[in-house]
Parts: sequence; C-alpha cells; structure tokens
Amino acid sequence: MKVEITDVFLRDGLQDEPVIVPTAHKIEIAEALVAAGVKRIETASFVNPKRVPQMADATAVISSLPAFAGVAYTSLALNGKGIERAAKAGATDIQVVASASQAHSSANAGQTIEGALASLATTVAKFPNVRFFAGISTAFTCPFEGTTDPSYLLRVVRAFKDMGITDIGLADTLGTTPTEQVLASTAHVRQAEPDLTYYLHLHNANSQALATASAAVDAGIIRFDAALGGYGGCPFAPGAHGNIATEELVRHLHQTGHDTGIDEERLAEAVRLARQAVITALAVPH
Repeated sequence: MKVEITDVFLRDGLQDEPVIVPTAHKIEIAEALVAAGVKRIETASFVNPKRVPQMADATAVISSLPAFAGVAYTSLALNGKGIERAAKAGATDIQVVASASQAHSSANAGQTIEGALASLATTVAKFPNVRFFAGISTAFTCPFEGTTDPSYLLRVVRAFKDMGITDIGLADTLGTTPTEQVLASTAHVRQAEPDLTYYLHLHNANSQALATASAAVDAGIIRFDAALGGYGGCPFAPGAHGNIATEELVRHLHQTGHDTGIDEERLAEAVRLARQAVITALAVPH
C-alpha cells in the first residue's frame, strides 16, 4: 500500500524549540527533504510572531522555496489574518486549523471554537484559487479538558466541510491518546462523513505513535504527518510531546511492506541537517 508522509519539521518541529533557525537553513532542509522523495512539506505558519517568534520569517521562507514538480509546500494559518498573510506571500496550499476543545482554542487561537471557525470561513471564501485543507487540534485529548468527545470533533469536521474543505487532519496534540481511542474517534467521523479524506497528525508520548500509525494504516488511513528527528510540540498545549519521527515512521512502513516513495539514506541526511540546524542555533548567544 502507498502511504503518504508530510514532513512538518520546518513548522511544527521548530515552533516549540527555544531557538531561531535562519531562513537559509530552513531552505536547505526543505531541499534535502525533496531530494529524499518527500512530496509534501509543511514549511511555515502565519501566526503572531510575538507569540511564535520561530515563525517570524514565514514570508521569507515561502518566497525562497525552490519549485519542484510534484512537490507541495504547505503553510498553516489559525485565523483570517493568517490566511491573508499566507496568500499574499504566495502560499498555494494552506492548512487552516481549529481546536476541538474550547480551552485549547482559547490558548492556541485566542478565541472560541465558533469564533475561530467563523473567521476562517469568511476568509477561505475570499481565496478560491488556494488549495485549503484543515487540521483539528486536540482531536482526541485536550491538556485542559481531558478526553475530547467524538461528537465535538465531528462538529468541527462538519464546519470545515461547510467551507468546502474535504481534506481533514486529526491531531493527537499531546501524543498521549491510547491507540484504541484514536481509532474509535477516527472511525466515528469517517462513518459520519465518509466522503472526506482524513489524515493523522501524531505526537509521540510513551513511544506509542508507531503502534497507532500502524493500526491506522490497517484501518485505511494512508496519510500521516511526521517530523524529522521527532521534533515538535505545541507551545500552547502543556505536556505536548514531539511528533512521530519521519525516519522512524518511514522505516516502519517499509519494514511492514508499505511504499512511501522516500529514500531512507537521503532522508537520514535531512535528519542530520535538521539536528545540526537546531544545535547551531542553540549555540548562538541571545
């Protein structure tokens, strides 16, 4: 089976690191990912640079990325202002994000779920030529509210569907959700809205993300987010763990007979560059 991996190191991987990686290093890592065969790369988020200074160069990153046939560079936006900034910078694939829990929405987006979705819907409609897809944070577990009711998750899925968005990512933001719960909640929304495309964004507490990913593939999910070196975490979700590591997920999928189109040796070079970029940035005096 062909499984698609989106590498999110340049956005999710870096947003919780206490360093600022220079734009040139980010571009070098993106090029290494492309050389390894990664066809979809999350490169930046258009958020308030005062809250997430690691993403302050989002416009520079988008404008500097080299074009490669068949490669999509994606950006993230939490609100209408973010969408407008991303589109102005030349972003063609924009992920709009909302939370499935009110408390995380207040911490992450600074507004209620309903307010966040309304802002996104109004602005999405202004850009018919942009390819939008959606991500839902705390889809399974919230650091403030605990277990996310699948019916709340479904309401957010349907709100995105009403915007005309059919590509939906479900995030285990903390990485602590048991595999069985991830599968059950995912099955709930897939059964209710079977015509949408779903992918999983798994963080990796207790080294359980690989088991969850493997079970999800068996259940028919064939798209995943992952980050080089397992970097990442949400600055506004206390206790959030790093992402499932791209290299570990790719290795596991290959060992279990699946195809990713990614060269493991070249991917290792991208991992090296990512780690070196963080180490070098840590050494810069502040």
